Amino acid sequence: MNPVAHWEPATAADLPALEILVNRAYRGTDAAPGWTHEAHLLSGPRASTADLRELLSTPAALILTARDAQRRLLGCVYLAAQPPQLYLGLLAVDPERQAGGLGRQLLAAAEDHARQQGLRSVVMTVLAERPDLLAWYARRGYQPTGEVRPLHADHGAGQPRQTLTLLVLEKAVGEG
Repeated sequence: MNPVAHWEPATAADLPALEILVNRAYRGTDAAPGWTHEAHLLSGPRASTADLRELLSTPAALILTARDAQRRLLGCVYLAAQPPQLYLGLLAVDPERQAGGLGRQLLAAAEDHARQQGLRSVVMTVLAERPDLLAWYARRGYQPTGEVRPLHADHGAGQPRQTLTLLVLEKAVGEG
């Protein structure tokens, strides 16, 4: 396993590799999917090139990538400033590198980014049907806000196999 050599914002040239990474991480398309897969809850791709291009073009947002010394994409996270908060989404780690601390590093980089932007907290949505993932975020200080959102079939992240609910999680990271 290669350690992270550097962090950098994604560019349009990264879109094909990002699409592969995100779909491997979320949909478990390999013979041995990582623990973050959600293919049992949603079918279809998690993100298309068009979805990722739209995220890249969002004002005050970026997709932060983690790369090894050979510049191979190891993981990514979408960050969008929505003062006084930073919205975090699409946290993905190559399934072959999961459980090695890279997800925690990406989360810490997102929190650092929020502080550097003068934002008070990081917010995200997580499927209520993923108690293991909710517990992982809780161990890192993310708590439910009480806000619950239904996941609609037209959300652009695959087709739900059942009724799904998103919980909003938040962690204070700055002064406020």
